[in-house]
Amino acid sequence: MRKKFLFALLIIGLGFAAGVGMGGGGEVLRVRDGTIKTFDEMIRDTKKSEIVFIGELHDFPEHHQLELNVIRALHESGAPVAIGLEMFRADSQKSLDNWVRGTLTLDKFLPVYYDNWGEDWTLYENIISYAREHGIPLIGLNIPDSIAQTVAQKGFASLNAEEKKQLPPEISCDVDPTYMKFIRKAYAGHAPSVGNKFLNFCEAQMIWDKSMAWHIVQYLKINSGKKMIVLAGVGHAWKRGIPEQVSRLAHYPSTVILPVIPGQVEPEGVTVTDTDYVVLR
Repeated sequence: MRKKFLFALLIIGLGFAAGVGMGGGGEVLRVRDGTIKTFDEMIRDTKKSEIVFIGELHDFPEHHQLELNVIRALHESGAPVAIGLEMFRADSQKSLDNWVRGTLTLDKFLPVYYDNWGEDWTLYENIISYAREHGIPLIGLNIPDSIAQTVAQKGFASLNAEEKKQLPPEISCDVDPTYMKFIRKAYAGHAPSVGNKFLNFCEAQMIWDKSMAWHIVQYLKINSGKKMIVLAGVGHAWKRGIPEQVSRLAHYPSTVILPVIPGQVEPEGVTVTDTDYVVLR
């Protein structure tokens, strides 16, 4: 089962509070002009993007319903979609492919799921089953927990050659001041739980973001014409997270969609440097 250590750092550690219920047909805030739009209007705008990032709190069913609503709406519109998943490592791709093809039974797939992720299967069941029913590719984006955990505890420089081989090629850890300021704000008040090693914490987040971005770009380069819907924790899906790292590798029009999270993602507090849409209900 996926270790909880980094989940605690980057979700509880980010201080995210409870979200609200949401589904298709609700209202959304388009951040660039501050206007309220319908869910369907957001989907029409989103069709112009090659990557759609949707942020979640992993244990909130409402957020997974939002994700499924977006996936279904884009698929039913005729868009050739694939689903990128923080919840699966890239080395589990063969199992994901077999699941979508229908050649892997549920009793064989569940051990793969729990080897990758610690959240209850029922939270993701509808999304993963919808992909199978409609032949939508599921793409594992993540890296081994042991790598991110080592970086969080000891820093990127502590990785040996064998560990670095488990990362995408040419991954570095250039934590710039703007990114560090973003992470420091999230990290404030939680330093004692990880021994005040803020830089290590920041590097772990950066390695995650860069690695997932690399896997997204590689898939889209090989599968021209596909649109990827990326499901990831809010701390990764913010524009400063994976989207920023994707933009450093290639130019793909993208849209970021975040749910309302009181105290963190609120209509009056977000800007276009954070997200494109906030789903209100």
